[in-house]
Amino acid sequence: MNVIPAILGAVIFLIAAPLLGGLLSGIDRIITARMQSRRGPPLLQPFYDIAKLWHKEKVFANPVEGIFTAAYLILTAAAGAMFFAGLNLLLVVFCLALAHTFLILAAYAANAPYSHIGAERELIAIMVAEPILILLGVGFFMVTGTFLVSEIMGAAVPAICYLPGVFLALFAVLTLKLRKSPFDISTSHHAHQELVKGVTSSFAGKTLAKVELAHWYETILLLGMIFLFFAGCPVIGLIVVIVGYFLEILIDNIFPRVTWQMTVKSLWIATLVFGVLNIILLGFFGGLI
Repeated sequence: MNVIPAILGAVIFLIAAPLLGGLLSGIDRIITARMQSRRGPPLLQPFYDIAKLWHKEKVFANPVEGIFTAAYLILTAAAGAMFFAGLNLLLVVFCLALAHTFLILAAYAANAPYSHIGAERELIAIMVAEPILILLGVGFFMVTGTFLVSEIMGAAVPAICYLPGVFLALFAVLTLKLRKSPFDISTSHHAHQELVKGVTSSFAGKTLAKVELAHWYETILLLGMIFLFFAGCPVIGLIVVIVGYFLEILIDNIFPRVTWQMTVKSLWIATLVFGVLNIILLGFFGGLI
């Protein structure tokens, strides 16, 4: 692996991801408002919100929550930096899981009932999402013979040709990871979904700002994983990412939230039917490409 392109990719992600993530959040709010016959906030409203939160007085339910949320932000950014640097995809997945573990610890540290419920549901969300993310790495390895994102990007044939089931399963889990209905069981990023914010109920000021920034980093990372299926066809990949994000917004606005039991059942079925079956058929009919 070339060191300079890897460092450059990581630096670009660390700088550009919050900007792109904030813009996507603004677009999300505008489209959501129009779907509900509202005018909606300005495009840059997410950045105004972050700036306002960052300058608020420090208020902690428990001082250690600031440490845990900082770890959540740093590890999420690190996972994205490793992905765009072209490093090991499984390492990216494990780093992202560790990041969410710190978010859960921060919610538990608040010692508040709604925060605890949100933490428990965030733990359920990790249990639901991790299998398909691991299958993602396994599938790419079976197709390309490597876990390195840089080498997967250089594959002669787009992975979507061999992993359509894994792609569909990832898209289903994307709804959960982006915290959108019907699977936003631990928290939501839209006021129309809930008044009590679940895992972020007790966060305020810089603590909440760090959580929002981490979500922006994670959004760009997840969309990068979608794009990875179309390596070698960047125009098609970009179109799929744009259309896919719009579909997530549409789904968020037309489906009510389901219970956590239904979330687990639905996404594990999607993982088994689409993801696991795809891997089994790929292992049965093919080897390394």
